[in-house]
Amino acid sequence: MTIRIAMWSGPRNISTAMMRSFENRADCTVVDEPFYAAYLAETGLDHPMRDEVLAAQPTDWRAVADGLAAAGGDLVYEKHMAHHMLPGFGLDWVRDCRNAFLIRDPAEVLASYVAKRGEVRLDDIGVVQQRAIFEREADRLGKAPPVVRGADVTADPRGTLSRLCDALEIEFSEAMLNWPAGARDSDGVWAPAWYDSVWKSTGFSTPERTAYPPLPDDLRRIADAARPHYEAMLAHRL
Repeated sequence: MTIRIAMWSGPRNISTAMMRSFENRADCTVVDEPFYAAYLAETGLDHPMRDEVLAAQPTDWRAVADGLAAAGGDLVYEKHMAHHMLPGFGLDWVRDCRNAFLIRDPAEVLASYVAKRGEVRLDDIGVVQQRAIFEREADRLGKAPPVVRGADVTADPRGTLSRLCDALEIEFSEAMLNWPAGARDSDGVWAPAWYDSVWKSTGFSTPERTAYPPLPDDLRRIADAARPHYEAMLAHRL
């Protein structure tokens, strides 16, 4: 039986490094942001490499969900951006996954995000959608699903990933701690616009603490609106 893990994150976290970590396991295949094209097609948003993304993936969320259900193998790791799950996109397929949540402080997300895209809204960082999926899954399970903070993974990869694997009821593998540098065939077509740091990486490392300048008022308002949702999940972190 295939075990499917859905990891829900927002942008500017360590979501791609986490995908690398799982892909380096001998028993795991990965899927990179499968709803991205459907999200762009529905919203009309202008993201880097938009045309390439739309050409590379199904633009109907139902086709994406069907494709995920058909994926085989011992372990399938799905990297999802929570903000890609628009209100009209069904979530019934999620119940067939072991769902986990990767979080980062909204102020840090915003400070990093605007370096890649000049405009940002609350919906763009996915915290509200992430919490909604978290609450849905908690209601279904009768307990909180696993939550990991990106900073905890980089500070203690072995310990945090071991706890995550325990919570997902899979065995931890030492192979998750390091991987070869470079691109992967599994990377989304958008990788050249976003994955430069991951392509250079060979494992998790604790980066030097970035001294972000104070957020301007418009971004501070977004961070303040996102914080209750972030903190509700943070309370359950492993």
